[in-house]
Amino acid sequence: MAHQIENMAYVGETPWHGLGNQLTPNQPIEVWAKQAGMDWQIESSNVSYMAENHKGQNLILPHDEQRVLYRSDTHAPLSVVSQRYQEVQPKEILHFYKDLTEQSGFELETAGVLKGGKKFWALAKTGQTSALKGKDVSNGYILLATACDGTLATTAQFTSIRVVCNNTLAIALKGQNVSAGVVKVPHSTKFDAEKIKQQLGISVRAWNEHMYEMKQLSQRKVTQQEAAAYFDAVFNNTSLSIAEQEDSIVQYYRNAAMSNQHNSTPKADNKTEPNGRAMSKVMTMFNGHGRGAELSSAKDTAYGLLCSITEFADHERRAMSQDHRLDSAWFGVGAGLKQRGLEQALRLLV
Repeated sequence: MAHQIENMAYVGETPWHGLGNQLTPNQPIEVWAKQAGMDWQIESSNVSYMAENHKGQNLILPHDEQRVLYRSDTHAPLSVVSQRYQEVQPKEILHFYKDLTEQSGFELETAGVLKGGKKFWALAKTGQTSALKGKDVSNGYILLATACDGTLATTAQFTSIRVVCNNTLAIALKGQNVSAGVVKVPHSTKFDAEKIKQQLGISVRAWNEHMYEMKQLSQRKVTQQEAAAYFDAVFNNTSLSIAEQEDSIVQYYRNAAMSNQHNSTPKADNKTEPNGRAMSKVMTMFNGHGRGAELSSAKDTAYGLLCSITEFADHERRAMSQDHRLDSAWFGVGAGLKQRGLEQALRLLV
């Protein structure tokens, strides 16, 4: 399928999606390019089309305003773009990290190609790490990704990966604008790796602020009613009254009791509750069945609520395939769900 991961390389344990070629640490960029399927170039050609004249002859005519992008190795088409479009090469994504790995202690963790070459990324560990109570450890990473099919600007962003379950969660930074901590370069602008690194120079402050928020969340105890209201707000963008919170949690345990009688998984009443299956699933994960849910930092805390959302988006949310799930978790609907989860969790601190 065109949407499958073409190739991927990683260091350390197998990623949660189970895909890729394992490398030993400290491999050169050239090895990463080959093993991650990024050792090719984006080539371009002017667009032309075929038309028939009044004599019935086929004419091949140019369309000067557009170009077609294609892979240098397979000649497979990638997209049709304007003449102003500035493509970013797969090796440029990897070389972004070259001086960071050689001089600043960064370590490439994963890199690969999605959707037949239309999207590619690299993820590097920054060396920043912090532990919440209960040995719940988070590491700091930088994700750099781009696409040539119009779905994504070249994007560099901080992300934290929780060691117990490898969830990815974009670090939401507070600054003068909502996109602080995320640098996006439109394809109408030339990719400038050094400029991006300068803009991301707030990494230490960003990481410290992020971990301060996570520690606050791990200290904020929540009731079952608050958990029900939180999940409803995340999935349905609503705010529940106290009475509605109580009704929601009563309905959840009623469904759980009924399902236990029939030896099946708890199911919410999907006819009356939007996203009922998903909400029932994350509530079950929050109540001890999620990865790391019994750690003191997560058990009955706002941090545990957030971890349930990120685990659901990365591991449990329905997807046609694992690479679709990866694409969604980092760039699509799953990423949006996790961002809402973070925003709603932080509201519990007010």
